[in-house]
Amino acid sequence: MHLSDPYNIRYKGIYAVANRKNELVEIMEHSNCYGGSAWALYHYSKSPLVIKGRSVGDMMRYLVRVGSSALALQSSTAAAGIESVLINGDEIEITYSGLGGGGVGATTCRAYAEGVLRCNISESGGGKRASGTIVVPRRERVLVGIDNTDSKEVGATWTLAHNIGAALDSLEHKYISHTLVQLFPVPDKTQNCVGTVLEFACVEGAKKELLEKIKEGLLKYSVSSETGMVVLSEFDASALMEYSKLCRSKMITKELTLKTAAENGVEIWIDGKGIIGALAAVPWFSRNDESVHV
Repeated sequence: MHLSDPYNIRYKGIYAVANRKNELVEIMEHSNCYGGSAWALYHYSKSPLVIKGRSVGDMMRYLVRVGSSALALQSSTAAAGIESVLINGDEIEITYSGLGGGGVGATTCRAYAEGVLRCNISESGGGKRASGTIVVPRRERVLVGIDNTDSKEVGATWTLAHNIGAALDSLEHKYISHTLVQLFPVPDKTQNCVGTVLEFACVEGAKKELLEKIKEGLLKYSVSSETGMVVLSEFDASALMEYSKLCRSKMITKELTLKTAAENGVEIWIDGKGIIGALAAVPWFSRNDESVHV
């Protein structure tokens, strides 16, 4: 056996989206070792800057305030954390600190992940306190709601949506999550009446190309004349939750959907009847365990 780097487990990728006012950032860390990342999630979530930490599959997600806060690290109980999150133009600078193995995670494990532009790390391992700063592109969250691509004879919207998202995954427009959302079982449903929302993290200037390619893929592979595709480019989609809950509880009209979309800055990219469910799916992005039942 030969281990070229026995004390390093590189994260698959680290990405960060910011809100419009640059007050909040969501850091998304794609794990290569769930055990180590779960340990980090427990400790990092105690950091003063962290509002909420959660795991979605093998993606660790931290909602944080922009700023700096000194960490009082303590072995075993608060052994690692996020010290600062700063936005400089189109870049986000994140500083982590940790003790012992937590310091290895704070430095080498994160420094060379996909999506990191550059880094500055201290020596780590053993009993040392270590810190590491990484710089990643500032990204925008882009949510794409999709519904009605199948027929009673063939297809499934959730599979087509995922395959398009995966095919378009790139460093410029990173495919972050795929969420199925149970809708009200209307009479003209194909079978299960489920919409899908895709989440992307896009660098500046990458959104238009991404959306054009998603639309192209849907029009090419959809077997329905009522396909719907809607897009919301926002950090938070909670303003659509009231509409979504209504759509998940009873039949609603396309007119209400169009009105709600216009009031909330949602773009209609394909305007079939599927926009009703597509819009209802949007606010549930990355909330997979909740969205599959009503």
